[in-house]
Amino acid sequence: MDLLRDILDKQVVDREQVKIGKVDGLVAELRPGKPPKIIAVELGSITLARRLGERPGRWMARLAARLGGRRHAEPHRIAWNKVRDIGVDIEFDIDVRETAIFDWQDWLRDHVIGRIPGAG
Repeated sequence: MDLLRDILDKQVVDREQVKIGKVDGLVAELRPGKPPKIIAVELGSITLARRLGERPGRWMARLAARLGGRRHAEPHRIAWNKVRDIGVDIEFDIDVRETAIFDWQDWLRDHVIGRIPGAG
């Protein structure tokens, strides 16, 4: 399997087929004398910014922490052992409602979009 081609930027869905986002990064464990082992995937703007360089990654992490608190200062990680299926989408055995992935979207809906006349 070519990880960059087959995993990176693929759509991620939870066990209920709810679209969560796209794989923005892979987390590997380096083991002496053995090949690296993928232990998690990362999603979110922080990881995406890190792909552009160290400085954009730090800037996005500070912005996320300032707007969303410490729990948003790190990218969203999903353990590799939660992979259920790799096909057109990557299906994970998680429930998106139990994560903080949609916190920004929920906040925008409640505080911005919901206040626009006719949006409700």
